This record gives sequence, C-alpha cells and structure tokens, in this order.
Amino acid sequence: RRNNMVKELACRKCKCVNVGKVCRVCKSSDLTAHWDGMVVIANPETSRIAKTLGITGKGKYALKVT
Repeated sequence: RRNNMVKELACRKCKCVNVGKVCRVCKSSDLTAHWDGMVVIANPETSRIAKTLGITGKGKYALKVT
C-alpha cells in the first residue's frame, strides 16, 4: 500500500504548520518535520492562547519545534 498521508512541516520561525516547502504565514523556507503538540487558532484577536504564544494569524501551530 502507498502512504497517502500529507507530510506537515512546522516553520522554525513562526511555528505555523504547513503543507509545502514555504511557510504560508511568514514565507520562510526553514521548515522541519520535527515538531510536537499542536494548537489551532480560529480567532487570534480574542484568543488568550494566541496572545500567550505570540500568534497573530489564524491556523494550525506547533507547540514545540526542534
């Protein structure tokens, strides 16, 4: 069987989880497959978690990037 799972990579700069070779948030190409934990931010303007983590945009973010 073929593995059809899409590989998600986390940006080392902003921690956004991406599919592809360039971060959709900060446009960095410094992405890694080595990340743990995830948070999904739907409304960064009112999210206490987003404020704590310094996240300003909607999306999926890694909690730890190595």
